[in-house]
Amino acid sequence: MSPEQGAGTPGVEQTRPSGSPLASGRTEEVIPLVEEILHLGKRVVETGRVRVSLTTETVEETLRETLRSRHAEVEHVPIGREVSQVPVTRQEGNVIIVPVVEEVLIVTKKLVLKEEIHLRFVDSEESVEQPAERRVQRATVERLVPKQAGSPAGTAEWTDNTKGRQQ
Repeated sequence: MSPEQGAGTPGVEQTRPSGSPLASGRTEEVIPLVEEILHLGKRVVETGRVRVSLTTETVEETLRETLRSRHAEVEHVPIGREVSQVPVTRQEGNVIIVPVVEEVLIVTKKLVLKEEIHLRFVDSEESVEQPAERRVQRATVERLVPKQAGSPAGTAEWTDNTKGRQQ
């Protein structure tokens, strides 16, 4: 760049050709600068492989649980007494009493309490055991040595060993 080209441009220094004299009598030397430019790159390198194998087993277990049940014992109690109105269903202790009435034709109509039904609830518990099969899977992981440089990185081998599987 000549001194005239750089004149008036901010940030641009004016230079003289190498070996040209300065006003003070010294000569100015221009030293070319060299700069290295770095290019960053990356590549995939396989450092190892992993093999995962699944095995399915059938395990025999005994299941334990307490089952509760309730049933009603029905007892018919004959009464044979005349009543003027239908008695209400009532409870005495743990027994529910349901009145059963019928109309009997005589010369006059009378309401006769024929019987009562006594319901008693009996609670019981029974422990039961029943064998049951369930399937269990186990995973085995092995570290393998990397193959030659030509194989892609990140590949994994997978095997499903369910030959003895029951449906």
